[in-house]
Amino acid sequence: MSFKQLLGEFEVRLDGKSRFRMPSSLLTQLGDWQQGNFVINRGFEKCLVIYPEPVWKEISAEISQLNLYNKKNRDFARYFFRGASEVTLDSADRILLPKRLAEYAAIDQDMVLSAYSGRIELWSSQEYDKWMEEEPIDFSDLADEVLGGLNNKGGSE
Repeated sequence: MSFKQLLGEFEVRLDGKSRFRMPSSLLTQLGDWQQGNFVINRGFEKCLVIYPEPVWKEISAEISQLNLYNKKNRDFARYFFRGASEVTLDSADRILLPKRLAEYAAIDQDMVLSAYSGRIELWSSQEYDKWMEEEPIDFSDLADEVLGGLNNKGGSE
């Protein structure tokens, strides 16, 4: 099952028990699978990432192909998997946010969920706003550098 089309930016809030409600429009994007399990993990930036279980399994399979006798590969695997936790939606479509992960991402109450490419990033509202302010000066140059060689679609000159 592919979740490549998860999209959206959603403001949510932790309740007193460190739970947040998954937005209904995001659940709709998950389709029939919406009551499944997720894995939540540290992101590359100061955020968390929620993966639907099938996406997590694909990524884990890729990482398990690494040669773990190579120190850089071991380091990457350790850093990538650190803090990974299985979470499940409760009957009210809430997810319990593990305390250590919340501390890592400086999440205390207000959060932004940013969904893309089969994953959902969780940011503290404050960190997300700071990240958005650091947008590249010329997004067009970044797009050309990252995507410019892909089949020459999109008008890259």
